Amino acid sequence: MKKNLILVLITIFMIGIIVGCGTDNEKGQEKESSGKGVLDRIEKSKVLNVAFEGTYPPFNFLNDKDEFQGFDVDISNEIANKLGVKANFIATKWDGLIGGLKADKFDIIIGQMTVTEERKKSVDFTDPYVITGSVLITREDTDDITKLEDIKGKKVGVGGGTTFEEVANSVEGADVKLYKAVSDYIQDLTNKRLDVIINDQLLMAYNIKENSLPLKITSDIVNKDEIGMAVNKGNEDFITEVNKALSEMKEDGTYNDIYKKWFGTEPLDK
Repeated sequence: MKKNLILVLITIFMIGIIVGCGTDNEKGQEKESSGKGVLDRIEKSKVLNVAFEGTYPPFNFLNDKDEFQGFDVDISNEIANKLGVKANFIATKWDGLIGGLKADKFDIIIGQMTVTEERKKSVDFTDPYVITGSVLITREDTDDITKLEDIKGKKVGVGGGTTFEEVANSVEGADVKLYKAVSDYIQDLTNKRLDVIINDQLLMAYNIKENSLPLKITSDIVNKDEIGMAVNKGNEDFITEVNKALSEMKEDGTYNDIYKKWFGTEPLDK
C-alpha cells in the first residue's frame, strides 16, 4: 500500500512539473512573440531605422559632410521626433530595399516608393506622404517628344523595377533600357545614348536646376504616383502611429514647410 501510494504521489508530482514547464514555455513563447513587433522594438531601442537609396537628391542623398539630407530625411526626422525616438539612416540599393525590410534589417522604407498592388503583396504601406508623377525628359535640343506615345521607336531610359519601367513598357515599340541608378541614365541621355528618360517630376526639376543639366521636362504628368512608407506586414499598430505622426505634421504646417523647402511649391493634392 505504502509503495503504491508513494508511486502515485511521485507520478502526480512529475505531471505537475511537466504541466508547469509547459505553461512557462508557452508564456515565454508568448512573451517572445509579443516582442517581435516593429513598434515594440522601436520603443525599446529609441531608434527608428529608416532605409532609402541615399543617392536620390533632393529626396535622400549625402551632403559634403557625408551626412544624409533631403526631403525624405527631414520627413523621417520629424516622424521619429513625434514617436519620441531618433532616426537612423541606412542606405540600400533599390532592388534590395524590400528584401532588407522583410529580413528586419531596418524598420521602415521612406525612400520614394510608389504604392502598387504588386508591392502590397510583400509589404504594407502607410498613407501616401507624397503625391507626384512621371514625366518625360529630353535634351534641350529635342522637340518631338512631348507625350507618352511619342516614345515609340525611341531609346528610353528608366530605373529597373520602378513604376517608370511600367510606364515605358506600356508603349508598344519603345526601346526600353533598364538602369540601376538614375545618375547613369541621366548621363546616357546627356551623352546622346538615349532619346528620352522617364522619371519623377520633382526629382528632375530639382536636378536640372541644381546641376545645370542640358535637359528639359517636355510633358505633363503621364502617370500619377502615390508615394508611401513601406513596413513589414503584421505591424498595423506601427503604421497607425506613423500615419498619426504624418497627419499631425500636415495639420501643424510642418509638412508644408519641409515640402516648400525642397521643392518651392505647394504639395499636390490627390
